[in-house]
Amino acid sequence: MKQAFVFPGQGSQSVGMGKDLFENYPECREVFEKADQALGFSLSGLCFEGPEEELKKTTNTQPALLTCSTAVLAVLRKNNVPFEAVSGHSLGAYSALVAAQALAFVDAVKLVRKRGELMEEAGKGRGTMAVILNLEEDKVAQACREASSQGVVEPANVNCPGQIVISGEKAAVAAACEKAKALGAKRAMELPVSGPFHSSLMKQAADGLSKILETVQFSAPQVTYYSDIDSIPMGDPALIKASLVRQLMAPVQWIKTIENMNRDGFTAFVEVGPGKVLNGLIKKISKDAVVANAGDVESIKQVGEAK
Repeated sequence: MKQAFVFPGQGSQSVGMGKDLFENYPECREVFEKADQALGFSLSGLCFEGPEEELKKTTNTQPALLTCSTAVLAVLRKNNVPFEAVSGHSLGAYSALVAAQALAFVDAVKLVRKRGELMEEAGKGRGTMAVILNLEEDKVAQACREASSQGVVEPANVNCPGQIVISGEKAAVAAACEKAKALGAKRAMELPVSGPFHSSLMKQAADGLSKILETVQFSAPQVTYYSDIDSIPMGDPALIKASLVRQLMAPVQWIKTIENMNRDGFTAFVEVGPGKVLNGLIKKISKDAVVANAGDVESIKQVGEAK
């Protein structure tokens, strides 16, 4: 049974995350200290103590989650927990690239801080996102098409069967939610986000990220890296950079990514970082998948014992 590490994106953060890691593992402390130094403020304090309103800001959430996931990774590596592939959901792609040794952690933490700033700026007052439950992918796309007379609205996260997130201008998203309900969706509700992420409205952010990525050194991944928007293994640093730019405007194809990893023999997944969001999605995509999470001292011990 081949094992992969998967890394969560925004929405998995919570005040207090990483604190027990910092207190129990010197290698985790080192990761948090590197992040604080690289960013020039106490990111660790924000993770451990909040306030939640500050932690929830995209510019803070992104480096915070990357740092917590990388701290967990440091312990798993020390304990020789095996993994032969990585992938990440949206922001989690950067944690996955750090795990694959394609991107240095300090470069990554600065990069996602800037990514968060670009996304905040591009999304300010421009739109929102909503989750559609229990409706087929083609019907969600149909609802978006039918609502497009109200503005931009597009599928943004194809998370698992029965859970698709849409993104776009507020009026268009609201109209698409009503269309989705008429087509049989169980629920359609707006999400508490600060912008229309993973939509064409993020073009300004994508252009900005493209320029920044030109200055950052990437290497070929040392384990198989699956892009969350292309859903395929990707090894060429130039292609990886291009996919990270497209990722801001393209939908996360999590169903296809996990199905392709399954097809390639990866049937065990460890969610590395806070929360269990990806565990839940993976079980809905692949009922036979073996899932675990490693996000705090106790869950890390369990993963280490099961290796």
